[in-house]
Amino acid sequence: MTKRKFVISIVIFLFSLQYGFSQRARVANLQNYDNKKYHFGFILCLNKMYFSVEPASDISDKVYTGIQIQDLASDSARLYSVESNPTTGFTIGIVSNLRLGKYFDLRFIPSLAFGERELEYSVLNYYNNKSNIVGVTKKITSTFVDFPLEIKFKSQRYNNTRAYVLSGMKYSIDLASQAHKKEENNQLEVKLLKNDFSFEFGVGFDFYTTYFKFGTELKMSYGLNNMLKYEDNIYTGGIANLKSKVFLLSFTFE
Repeated sequence: MTKRKFVISIVIFLFSLQYGFSQRARVANLQNYDNKKYHFGFILCLNKMYFSVEPASDISDKVYTGIQIQDLASDSARLYSVESNPTTGFTIGIVSNLRLGKYFDLRFIPSLAFGERELEYSVLNYYNNKSNIVGVTKKITSTFVDFPLEIKFKSQRYNNTRAYVLSGMKYSIDLASQAHKKEENNQLEVKLLKNDFSFEFGVGFDFYTTYFKFGTELKMSYGLNNMLKYEDNIYTGGIANLKSKVFLLSFTFE
């Protein structure tokens, strides 16, 4: 499923839920819930991690040899292209919500996120005076400790439903960062730096049940830092910028 179809499906799903909940007057659940100064909960998410890749302007000009291509069976090689391939992971976290006013909340959601991303390289190999194009995949596993701080703007409550938008910043630490690891067994790895900052934006709906508030949310996270650790090999030499992007489908219980 493409990202566009994914987003459209979620939006249709959310509006369908809102429509269904708002068709008839209902007994208001948790009537004083939003008057509390603060409350807590937890969050479960499906994440889609990938990279925003900016190739170097001279990506196909440079010739790589020796230890720069030690995991390729070739005398020399050129890099033609590099693309990101997203995979699905999951995130769990704790919700801390501070009421700022009737329509605004401040949210701090420390989370643990697990995921894997792939970089797909198209390489022109030269071996014994012959050339051929091969594809190389480098998998990068990450375990993030995330610290997002967000402002949540809520609509007027209708029956037991309320829509909202939110935005904020996130600081992330990659516990699986390979930045200081040495190469082993002649296998070149793509290594990421440990720390990152991201801008986040999301939309969602809150549903007030008898005992708790349930929320469903679609959020996008855009990394601000170049996360690539540059080394003298073909897999980093052709990349000018490598930034993180994450799509999150979240479910909150507060």
